[in-house]
Amino acid sequence: MASLGSKTFVKGARTEIGFQPSDLRGLSPPAVQISIRRRRSPAPRRLEVQAIGNVFGNYFKVATYGESHGGGVGCTISGCPPRLPLSEADLQFELDRRRPGQSRITTPRKETDTCKILSGISEGMTTGTPIHVFVPNTDQRGHDYSEMSMAYRPSHADATYDFKYGVRSVQGGGRSSARETIGRVAAGAVAKKILKLKAGTEILAYVSQVHKVVLPEGAVDNETISFDQIESNIVRCPDPEYVQKMIDAIDAVRTRGDSVGGVVTCIARNVPRGLGSPVFDKLEADLAKAALSLPATKGFEFGSGFAGTFLTGSEHNDEFYTDENGNIRTRTNRSGGIQGGISNGETIYMRIAFKPTSTISKKQQTVTRDRQETELLARGRHDPCVVPRAVPMVEAMVALVLLDQLMAHLAQCEMFPVNPALQESVSSAIDGSVLTPNLA
Repeated sequence: MASLGSKTFVKGARTEIGFQPSDLRGLSPPAVQISIRRRRSPAPRRLEVQAIGNVFGNYFKVATYGESHGGGVGCTISGCPPRLPLSEADLQFELDRRRPGQSRITTPRKETDTCKILSGISEGMTTGTPIHVFVPNTDQRGHDYSEMSMAYRPSHADATYDFKYGVRSVQGGGRSSARETIGRVAAGAVAKKILKLKAGTEILAYVSQVHKVVLPEGAVDNETISFDQIESNIVRCPDPEYVQKMIDAIDAVRTRGDSVGGVVTCIARNVPRGLGSPVFDKLEADLAKAALSLPATKGFEFGSGFAGTFLTGSEHNDEFYTDENGNIRTRTNRSGGIQGGISNGETIYMRIAFKPTSTISKKQQTVTRDRQETELLARGRHDPCVVPRAVPMVEAMVALVLLDQLMAHLAQCEMFPVNPALQESVSSAIDGSVLTPNLA
C-alpha cells in the first residue's frame, strides 16, 4: 500500500479508497468518511490477426489471392501511377506465356487464363486507384487430390501447411500451387510497361539449364539477346544448338512420370542508375527475395555468383572508364550491374535455380496426417519441368522490384534538383505522352 497525499492506492487493485478530510488525527472513527470509486474496466483487447505473406512491395504494392482449384485467382495492385495507358490485352500477353497446356513439356491442364480488369481503369487509362485483376479457374479436377487429402506428397507444401495452420486446401495445393503466380505475372505486366515507358528498361529471362543440359558460359550475349529469340521455341532457350537437347531431357522424364529442374537466367537492360538503398534494402537483396518467393526455387546467383569466389580481387574488380559519350562505365560486369546495393547503369543479370517438380506420377513413401506410413501415387496434372513456364514469372518479379525501387528513388532523391555532375535524372518520361492523355 502506498500513500499519495490524501489518497491511498492498493497495488494491483482496481479500487481507489479516498479519506476526507486529510487530517484524521482529531476525528473519532465514526466521523471518517470513506468514498469508494470503482474504475471502469477497459474494454477487453481483441486479438487481431493480420493477413501476412500475400502482399509484395512498398510503393507499388501487389496482393495476390486465390487457390489452384478455387473459383479463380488474381491480384490487386495499389500505387500504380495514374494516366498510364493500360488494357486487358497488355496483361493477357504475359499471362499467355505463363498459362498451362502450352506444349507437351508443360502441364496438360487446359486453362485460357483469360483476365478481367475490374477496377482502376477508365477509358483505357489507369486512374491511380487500386487495379483489381481476376482470372477464373475453369478446368478444376478436385477429385484428383482425394488420396492427398490424407497423405503428404514428398517435398511438397502439404505437410508444412498442416504444421503451420492445422488446415489446408487439398485440391492442387491451394496457395502453394504455381497457379498463384498468375497475379504476379499480371502485376508484372503493368510494372514492365511503366519501366519501359519511363526509363526504357527491358527485362528478359530465358532457360539456361535443364537438368544436366547447361548452356556454356558466354553462349548467350546478354547485350544483344532478343525476346523473339527466347520465344522461338517451347523450352525458351535462345541457343538453337541446345534447344532440342533440353526438350529431349524433359521428354525423357515426362514419359517415365518423373520430373527435372533447371535454371532461369534473367537480365535487365537500361536500368536507371541509383536504384536500391544501402544496408537492408540493397537492390540485389530485394531481387533475391522476389525470385526465391516463386514456387520451386532453390537457389539465387547474382553477377559472378559463386564462380566469383574462385577469382582474386584483381581478377574480379570491374574497372571504371569513361565512354565516348562521357558516361562512367565499367569495362567488365562481374558486379552484375549493382554495386553497394545500388544499380550502376550496367546490365543487371541473375540466375535462379528451380528444383524438380515435387508432384510426380511415381509411387513414393510418405505418411498420412495421422502419422501412419504409407505409399502414395499422386494424381493430377503437373509440369515435368517448371523452368519453361517460370520465365515470365521471373521477369514479373524482377519488374516489380525495379519499379518499386524506381518509385522510392524518385520520391527520395529527385524531390529536389539533382546534382548534374553525379546524378542522372529519371524524372522525365521517355515518351512524354504517357503522362498526358489524349483528351480529344
